[in-house]
Amino acid sequence: MTNNQTGMDQTRMMTGAAGGALVLMGLRKRGVLGLGLAAVGGYLAYRAATGNDPVMAAAGLGGSATASKPIFVEHSVVIERSPQQVYDYWRKLENLPRIMSHLESVTELDPKRSRWVAKAPLGTHVEWEAEIVNDKPGQRIGWHSLPGATVDNAGSVQFEELPGGHTRVHVALSYRPPAGPLGAAVAKLFGEEPSQQIAEDLQKFKAAFEGTNPQA
Repeated sequence: MTNNQTGMDQTRMMTGAAGGALVLMGLRKRGVLGLGLAAVGGYLAYRAATGNDPVMAAAGLGGSATASKPIFVEHSVVIERSPQQVYDYWRKLENLPRIMSHLESVTELDPKRSRWVAKAPLGTHVEWEAEIVNDKPGQRIGWHSLPGATVDNAGSVQFEELPGGHTRVHVALSYRPPAGPLGAAVAKLFGEEPSQQIAEDLQKFKAAFEGTNPQA
């Protein structure tokens, strides 16, 4: 089975799980809101079962359930440590699950390539391989996912030196949600929306990093 096929299967599994959960929520709530949730859930379940998207097809945009536009996320935090200290910690990629709560693991395969496993809605997870394409010690780390990734993504983290030995850490991320734009809305409903996660995780990282002297 190819990486592409595996990614598609994971996408359909998550979409089906989300659809089933929304149908159950809708049946419990009843009323107009319940009907709306059940309708969205049924739509997602249909997409998962058939691999087709009737709404996209009707709009003349094709029937693929995996087509989506990229979503952009940016957030910054100022940390009372030098850029080199913060860079050194981030550059050891296996440290990242300690920073980002949505990550289960990051395994370094070689100096540039790594395998990522992240949490997804309803107890599922997604995984992909990524490659570092821009690495300037003490300044910047840039990466993108490799072909066949369940979550097509790219991003960078910059370490800007500020007066007083402080560092502004700026994270920029572009990704395509596994179940398309509607999948992003469902993820947000279940508290798995990346912009919210990154903002919260960076604040936690700031508090932990400033309170200790972590080693890379």
